[in-house]
Amino acid sequence: MVNSVDSPKVAKRRLREKRTISQMVAMYCAGHHDDAQRTETAHCGEAVCPECKVIDDYALLRTERCRQMATKVSCEQCGNHCYRPEERQRICAVMRYAGPRMITKHPIAAIRHLLGK
Repeated sequence: MVNSVDSPKVAKRRLREKRTISQMVAMYCAGHHDDAQRTETAHCGEAVCPECKVIDDYALLRTERCRQMATKVSCEQCGNHCYRPEERQRICAVMRYAGPRMITKHPIAAIRHLLGK
């Protein structure tokens, strides 16, 4: 679902952000949960466990509803923290794990994410 008030540029960025966060969740899941547990499919198309699917869905919802997509660089630098505190801790753990590994598995997404484009 694309936010109907987004300009084409912002809509493209929103879709890219959703794919990137989903890839990070999938990478975290692959590093922390057995293959047998990964019975769900994340937004990016990769297998995740039910627990990580909940994280993926929540992160996608927050990205979809982000009102600062046109101007912000990253969630960390945004003045409007839209994640609930417990969910923020979970997504921070995902990003701490997946962030450094993104450069080898999804290099273009990692570079774009770092540059905020």
